[in-house]
Amino acid sequence: MNKGADCDRGTTKLTRSKLFAKYGFCTCLAIALMFLAGCAKPKIAATPDGARIFANKCATCHRPDSGSDAPLPESLKQMSRASILAALETGRMRWEGRWLTKVQRNAVADYLGSPALSASVKMTGACPRDLDPPPNPPVWNGWGVDPHNTRFQSGSAAALTADQIQTLKLKWAFGFPGASATFGQPTSYAGKLFVGSEDGSVYALDSATGCVWWTFKAPATVKTAISIGNHGQSAFFGDTNGNVYAVSTSNGSLLWKAHPEPHVAARITGSPLLVGSRLYVPISSGEEGAAADPKYPCCTFRGSVVALDAGTGQQIWKSYTIERVAQPTRKGASGVQFYGPSGAAVWSSPTADLKRRVIYVATGNNYSDPPSKSSDAVIAMSMDTGKILWSRQFTPNDLWNIGCVAEQKDNCPHERGDDFDFGAPPMLRTSRHGRDVLLLAQKSGAVYALDPNLKGKVLWERTLGHGGPLGGIQWGGAADRKNAYYTLSDWDDSRPEAGGGLFALDLDTGKQAWFAAPVKPACLGQFGCSAAQMAPPTAIPGVVFAGSLDGHLRAYDTNDGHMIWDFDTVRDFQTINGVPAHGGSLNGSGPTVVAGMVYANAGYNNAIGGNVLLAFAPEN
Repeated sequence: MNKGADCDRGTTKLTRSKLFAKYGFCTCLAIALMFLAGCAKPKIAATPDGARIFANKCATCHRPDSGSDAPLPESLKQMSRASILAALETGRMRWEGRWLTKVQRNAVADYLGSPALSASVKMTGACPRDLDPPPNPPVWNGWGVDPHNTRFQSGSAAALTADQIQTLKLKWAFGFPGASATFGQPTSYAGKLFVGSEDGSVYALDSATGCVWWTFKAPATVKTAISIGNHGQSAFFGDTNGNVYAVSTSNGSLLWKAHPEPHVAARITGSPLLVGSRLYVPISSGEEGAAADPKYPCCTFRGSVVALDAGTGQQIWKSYTIERVAQPTRKGASGVQFYGPSGAAVWSSPTADLKRRVIYVATGNNYSDPPSKSSDAVIAMSMDTGKILWSRQFTPNDLWNIGCVAEQKDNCPHERGDDFDFGAPPMLRTSRHGRDVLLLAQKSGAVYALDPNLKGKVLWERTLGHGGPLGGIQWGGAADRKNAYYTLSDWDDSRPEAGGGLFALDLDTGKQAWFAAPVKPACLGQFGCSAAQMAPPTAIPGVVFAGSLDGHLRAYDTNDGHMIWDFDTVRDFQTINGVPAHGGSLNGSGPTVVAGMVYANAGYNNAIGGNVLLAFAPEN
């Protein structure tokens, strides 16, 4: 028997005509390799083309018109090879990476990863052990500084005046190793600054100097802000693998870890809210992106909120945003079974109403048919039991997933919506006239004021922009007792000078108090540069801070909206920890203002990439 001849003939005729058609590429490859093992002249497999794999398997989500915030190829190429591979195997792209073989994942990492970068950079700048933080300093704890998510810091806690803002200077910079984007908003507590990062590292820094107290490593990106509790002894956060952690604030050691949602696509993007001894955790997912694959049986995930015991991590209650478990619906053109209802993820931090013992959450769109009444909605849940007390939907029938912008749209619902979900948390504020107002801001560009006493009755509504998948209001607003402040995205990849602006709306009436027009970006022509303002603002008495995709952090006078301070982050920085760092777009999280300091992350992965945390203080 001529094994070489039979081998050539078999792998040409049998594989091409039968195996590929019947079993697909992966099974065929395994059979072919077993067959070739007995051949005298085995053929060497061709090296996979990472660019082609990326184009075929990944590019649907990683393009400007995808409607997702997935980083574009230009941003990914600012990351190290090791960081790309880790994201695909254990990190925030683990869900998508499972559809690739190990060889394919390595090929994609070779194609995208920058050979000049190292994922593991030796850091310097450890804090001296005799450093003594100040006693009982003010705090910024969690996403919204208070359980109401107002993003308003009092004058005594901010320790900054409008006159001082004009003299703000960079005090120190901290570089995130192996990163091309920044996510977790900093928390300041007891003289330490706690912040998560793209590679899953959570850092405890000295608030005044930026030196490093300790580092904790989670296996996936930590997008959430850190909440401090248990009498200042514990730090709580979530990652994009759907895990929740409690670590010691003194040394970063793990106290407990929980995985509250078993769905394989579950992730935590909204910051867990700590109220007393309970941690309220919002659950979102990556399943909307998986629908880009026409062979994926979309969709079965449903959003939820989970209440955990802060001391042990044990579940107290869990409430789903969609009551029904997904059931089989239609079949795709290739025979794939689809499911629904699905979606209504909770992308943002819950809001606590201590007076009424209520948790409010805002939800995302439905992924698949049939539509539910809880998508694009605000839902009120009992703080004690998780029972849904009432809900109000703002955009019915908003059925959408990434399959709607894919080349093969099998998974796209027949009657697709506009992807107008809520990425911003509700805000609960008492106006200067004593009225409690629950504020909702949507990617449609609309802002709603509701009466929490009347099951969310609409008090007023204002439309600020035309909205879109990356338009409208993305991540939230801020509010004092007079006005609510919202930044507008209305991002347009074809017109980077379009979009943007900061609005002040009267809390009682919704009337526009003033509007600060966007500044024409000086970075036009640079990848990711835009006038769009997606980052949530932060307010203190007399001042509101707002970032932009052009890389600028600006401060405005709350009386009339005129600009009083501007800092361009798009440059290289010398860092306290010795890591090469560059600024970029401000997005995803807003500035933290506390104890005479302003902290802000710069760099985002679907705009101007960057990897730096900046700390500002008034000039002496």
